This record gives sequence, C-alpha cells and structure tokens, in this order.
Amino acid sequence: MSDPATPPRSLAEALRARDDASLAVLLRSRPDLITPVPTDLTQLATRAGTRASVVRALERLDRFALQTAEALAVAADPATYDELLGLMTGDEGDQAVAGALPHALGALRDQALVWGSDDRLRLVRTARELLAPSPQHPSPTGLGPTVQEATAGMSPGRIQEIVTTAGLASTHDAVSAVSSLTALFADRRRMTALLADAPEESREVLSRLVWGPPYGQVTADPAPRLRWLLDRGLLLPTAPGTVVLPREVALHLRAGRAHRTTEPLPPPVEATATHHPQVVDTTAAGQAYTALATVEELLKDWDEGGPSVLRAGGLSVRDLKRTAVALDVSEPMAAFWVELAYAAGLLASDGEADEQYAATPAYDEWLEQPAAQRWVRLAEAWLTATRTAGVVGGRDAKDRTLSALGPGLDRSAAPEVRHRVLTLLAGLPVGASPSAESVLARLRWERPLRGPQQDDDLRSRLARWTLNEAELLGVTGRGALSAQGRALLGAAPAAEAAGKPGAAPSDAGPSATGPSATSPTGPSGATPADAPAGPGDKLPVHHEHPRPSTPPEPLSPAEQAVASAAAARLLTPLLPEPLDHVLLQADLTAVAPGPLQRPLAEMLGVLADVESKGGATVYRFTPGSVRRALDAGRSASDLHAFLAEHSRTPVPQPLAYLIDDVARKHGHLRVGAASAYVRCDDDALLNEILADKRAAGLRLRRLAPTVLATQADPAALLDGLRAMGFAPAAESAEGDVLITRADAHRTPPRTAPEPVPDGPPTPDATLLAAAIRAIRAGDLASTTPRKPSGATAEVTGGELPRTTSAETLATMQAAVLTGEALWIGYVNAEGAASQRVIAPVRVEGGFVTAYDHTADEVRTYPLHRITGVAELADDQI
Repeated sequence: MSDPATPPRSLAEALRARDDASLAVLLRSRPDLITPVPTDLTQLATRAGTRASVVRALERLDRFALQTAEALAVAADPATYDELLGLMTGDEGDQAVAGALPHALGALRDQALVWGSDDRLRLVRTARELLAPSPQHPSPTGLGPTVQEATAGMSPGRIQEIVTTAGLASTHDAVSAVSSLTALFADRRRMTALLADAPEESREVLSRLVWGPPYGQVTADPAPRLRWLLDRGLLLPTAPGTVVLPREVALHLRAGRAHRTTEPLPPPVEATATHHPQVVDTTAAGQAYTALATVEELLKDWDEGGPSVLRAGGLSVRDLKRTAVALDVSEPMAAFWVELAYAAGLLASDGEADEQYAATPAYDEWLEQPAAQRWVRLAEAWLTATRTAGVVGGRDAKDRTLSALGPGLDRSAAPEVRHRVLTLLAGLPVGASPSAESVLARLRWERPLRGPQQDDDLRSRLARWTLNEAELLGVTGRGALSAQGRALLGAAPAAEAAGKPGAAPSDAGPSATGPSATSPTGPSGATPADAPAGPGDKLPVHHEHPRPSTPPEPLSPAEQAVASAAAARLLTPLLPEPLDHVLLQADLTAVAPGPLQRPLAEMLGVLADVESKGGATVYRFTPGSVRRALDAGRSASDLHAFLAEHSRTPVPQPLAYLIDDVARKHGHLRVGAASAYVRCDDDALLNEILADKRAAGLRLRRLAPTVLATQADPAALLDGLRAMGFAPAAESAEGDVLITRADAHRTPPRTAPEPVPDGPPTPDATLLAAAIRAIRAGDLASTTPRKPSGATAEVTGGELPRTTSAETLATMQAAVLTGEALWIGYVNAEGAASQRVIAPVRVEGGFVTAYDHTADEVRTYPLHRITGVAELADDQI
C-alpha cells in the first residue's frame, strides 16, 4: 500500500489515497467509469484516462474550470499552484479569479482530470493532449508552442545565431542555447528591454498574434519588420512560409495571462419584467387548459384512425400541414403537440398492414382523470422526453428530412437542458421573467462549447425551445415560472420563497425546501401591478454565490411523484369548472361561455360544427350537422329535449324548424347493397332522382317502381345523393336504418417511448457503495504482497498464481486452521479469470467455503476452478 506522506507517482496511486467519499464524488460525476465496474483502482485510473471518457468529462466542465484545465495544459508538467495562479490572474492579479481558483481546481481533482499535490499539479495526459496547442489543433488560449517545441527541428547553427542576435552569450550545444533563450523570454525585465528596441512595425506584428492564432505567413524574403523578429527568435519558423509566436513571448505580451478574459463567476440571469404571482399562475393555468384541449382535439381528430405512417416512419409533410390546419396552429407547433401526445403514450402506430396513427387505450384512461392530473402527465412526459419537436423539418446526417413522429428526433441533452432552464427560472424572484439571452449566456458558461461544436449550439436551441414550450404547456406564465411549475420541479413553493431576498435555489438541490430569491418590491416578491417595469424601473438581477456549485440533479421517481402531486393540487383551483349549459342564439349558433362538461361537449360536437374558439366557443347548426346527429341514432325529439335541457336561453324557432325539416327528410330514401340500391315508397321522388343530370355518374337503373339499383358501393351512393341535396339513410340487410355512429379506432396497448439517455445514468448511493467496495476489494487482491507458496515464487505483474492441486488443497486446509487470508486465482464457468482475497472457513467435497474480501460476502468455490493459491505477506489483511 502507498504511504500517504509520499507524493503519488501516478493517477492510480492518487486514487488509491482517496477515501470512499471522494471516490463516490468521482464516480457520480463520471458514471461512465463504472460501466462496467472496474476490477481495481488501476483499471479505474486507466479508464479515467481514455480519450472518450476525458472528452466527456471536459464537455461537462463549466467555463472557469475548463479555463483552469486549459491553463494547466500550457503550463509546465508538473506545475505548481503558484504557476497556475499566475497564468490565471496575470502579473496584475485578480482577486475574483484567485478566490475561485481553488474551487475550480478542486472540481478538476474530483473528476480525476488533475492529480498531484499543489507543488506538483499534473493534468491527465489525454486532457493535456486535447487542450495543449499544436499546429493542427490550436489551443483555446490562443497560445502557441514553447521555444523548445518550436525549435525542435532547427539546425544548431541557426539557434546559435538567434541567441547571439538576442544579446545572449553563445553556448556549446543547442540544448543550452534553447534554455538560455527560454530564460530570456520568461524574464519580464530583460524582455521589456529587448522589446523596447523593436521597431514600431515589429511590435504591431506581435500585437496581431499575441491573442491568437499565433501562426502567420511569411515570404521567402521577409520584410524588415519580420526579419527583426525572426533574427531574435521572437518569431520562429515552423514550416516553409509559416512562423509562430513562441508561448513565452506571448505570455510576456499578455502580462502572464493564459486567457484574454477569465470568467470565474457565472453571468447572472437577469429579469426583464416582473408580474404579480397570481397573474402568472392564472395565465399559466389558462395555457395548461388550452394544452389539454389541444391534445384532446388532436386525438379526437384522429379518433377513427389518423394519418398513415410513412415507410421510413413518421408523418408526411402533407399530414402535418393538415393537422396544423385542424388545430389552427403553425406547423412547428403542431409537431410539438403531436410529439407531446406521443411522449405521454397517448398515441402510437396501430401496427396494422396499412399502418396508421391512432390513440392508445391509455388515452381513454387519461380522459377520465381530473384535468390537473392530465396536465401533470403531459408536463412530466415533456420534462423527461428526449424526442425534440424543434428539429422537425431539419436534416439528419444523411441529409434526409426529419419528420414528426419519425426516427432521428432524439436529443439526449434535452431533458437536462429543460431541467436546468426551469431551475434557473426558479432562482429568480417570484413572478419575474428572464431575458432569453441571459439564460443562454448562463448555459454557455456552465457548458462552454469547444471546437467545431461552436457552429451548432444545440444547447442554446434547446433552451430557446424550452422557454417557448414551457409557456405553451403552462409551466410558465408570461415568461415567469408558475407555482405549479415550481412545484413540478420540487422547488420551494412561492409562499415559502416570498419575502426572503438573496437566496439562490438554483444552486441548491431540486428538492430543497429553502427559500427562493424574491424581489424587494413587496411581500409577494413582485411589483404590485401586473405590468412590465418601465424604462426607469430597476429590474431584479439574480446574483450567485461567489463559488458556483454543481447544478442540481433531476428528482428521483419517488420525489417526482410527490412533486407532481403538489403541482396538481396547486393547479386544480386555477382551472375553470366545466359548464353544463350553452346559450342558443337566433342565428343558428350556440355560445359556450367556457369549457363544457364532457358529455355535453361530445354531443354538441356531433350536433353542430365549431365555428370559432377562444374565451367562448361558438357552434353553428347546419343541415349537415343535424343529419350527422340523426345518423348517430338520435331522433328529432331527442335533439329538442337535449337543447331545451342544456340551454340557458329558449330554443330559437329557426333551430327547431331546422331540426324538424332535416328529420322529416331523413331516412325517406333507403340505400342498401345490390352493389347498392335506393328504395322509396314515393316513386315520384325516384323519378326526380333519375331525371337529375347530377345522378348520371351513379348509373342508377330502376328495378321496380320503388327501387333503384347501381354498381356503386353504398357509401358512394350515400355521398352522391347527399351532394344532390337529398337526405338518404343507410339500411341493414334486414331493412332497418343503420346508425352510423363513428367507431373509435385504438391501437393495441402501447408504452410511451423511452428517453435516450445522455450516457450512463447517474448511479444512486446503493450502487456507488457496492461499486466502491468491489473496487477496493479488487485493488486489495491485486496489490497485496504475497509469500512464495511451495515451489512457486511470488507472483507479480497481475498474473494469476499457479500451484498444483495438492499444494492448493494443503494450503487451503492450513488456512482453515490458522484463520489466515489467501490470494487465489479463479476461473468461473464462463471462462473469465479473476484474482481474489479469501479467508477459508471449510474445505470439503471438492469445495472451499470462504469469506471473500473482494465480494465482501461468504462464498463457495469449486477447488478445480482455482488456478493457484499464495499466502499474503504479514499484516496485510
């Protein structure tokens, strides 16, 4: 085992010196390291240094922690803390940077990207390769190679010429000459004197290269201003026609700073307007009700079977446009509602031969739930969904159009971005709405982009979509987080948050019960009137703690259930109560002054057509709509009674006449299958049909004075006669009138689409404890010194011990008597080999029962699967 007083010589030794709590922090922040669980700490260190894992860890650093890692990549290896501090603060110093640097360095140590003591800081080799400057991959700092790196291929004679021209004494070899030149460039006083003699044009050249990129082009015959710099090594050639500004020179010109702008603190999320909390909540509740109505209208439109599924999956552009028209929304918004219903498990493909989309059985169950519970289900599905409606209409990697409900819409970062955006809103004063740009700036600080990703800022687009979708869904109202939205996150209720300015719940856990920051304008944390602040008003700004903490993780399923129940309780009193009446008007319309009870709304939807929506819904009665109700099996007397029961105004005479007129004609003609026939007791009416030129396409012929037949199918005949102004009714084979009530089409039971995770899930406490125990035990088995056993010398280098069967049995039996622990090699039934430390308890029947230190439990092993055994050195267990 390593001595705690001895500096670690490798990352594995540094990990071995950590306690369990520190290892838990590492594995929680980088869950890919325990998928699967490493056998020991050496394997954990190896995995922590792989390129894929390091890239993932770097992408999850905030801007200041990443700047710290970038500074270490251009520092000496190893570097001291003072050297790192100098690179971060420069010669003038910066108190904010100096105060935040220990926290950033601690975060890098926690994630095993940096190891070593403060006097020997080492950046993990893979991270240094990724962040250090090179001609192919310039450093984010804008710094170039060191003098030693830039002169690696230069002739010794040329190096001596540069040293002499720079005013230094010539040396006997190139190595000492490079060291002398490096010392000159790193000496502030001597460099100032050297540059004081430089021509103004030469200093201008340096100023253009100092903040990067450090490379420039020169001709075969450089201008005098460039020749002066080249002769003194202030510019060094790297390739024909290319020169570079050495790192030491750039740092002198930058006054020691590795970065032009260092950002130790996150930018604040600024509020642009403040509304009364009650206005925010009621506005959000109205949006929530609209969301429920929109999803219901969508699935009602698809009740008898929705659009067909494309061969490649998803909706066609034409079907999406048709859906947008039916919902009276834009196409991107229609894609959002369709995807939301799909994410909530309310619609899916039916799996038939002619596959089409339809509501699922879960939709019928959802309709029976209270409105607040239905909203919670939609909001939960939205929060956790990785399918992103915002990319619909874009192109995938193969330049194919991305369609709604189709493949390729998953963006694994979407749930994390949604949660983070809403958490930032929860940290604002109650009723305050933020500026979108300040939210985006904060997210960019927390997850800065590197390299080519800067051209496609997916997180910023996800954040913008989140702000828009949260408003559509009623999680926010007027841009501010509502009480039900706050409860859905598990944040402190507005009542607890009010009156306590200065708190920052965005830095606390999502289920924290501490107060939220509020505005000092009143006890509710908002301006008394519901109006945006005027030009002269000072808007609240959300200030953070001096040292930013890790953003909170989403709630566990049990915590989310509690939070969702709280959100439903808050939303319930804000939703309008369904009405049991309408107002009939003389112009054949009915006005619903609010949401209607479901049976009333369903019946009215059959009897009348929706003319307009809004605060009040207007229905219009037409001959076609009344006939639709009669086709559904209602009689004229049923319709009169229904309207009289549910109208707060008398039934207008024109509406009563309309119902009676349509009912008198309804069913006077009968259509059946002959292929199809028409029968009527009034042969004059049949003569009228035959004489009508519009009936020519139906090819009717008289079979009897009261019967006409055609080769058209009954449905086409019904439609044709109705288009001519008649009101026929379909009849069955027995001659009874068919009730043409629409049959709801449902898919087989379907589960909602599973979110695509953004890497391995964060392990819980139980998994972490088990993983750390297994890693510790495996490390003990692989590092504990062993005694020679029989003719076999001590085994080293991680090889399994090898002993004969007789030696293995004898050693096991002796260990049972003495209680000593042994080191064994074991091959399981699948052929996987491992090494273990065990304390034998009993040996009999070809098996050994022992306490396994690696698994931390008593196990039984077949002796024939044990490759060998060795005693441990004294005082190791």
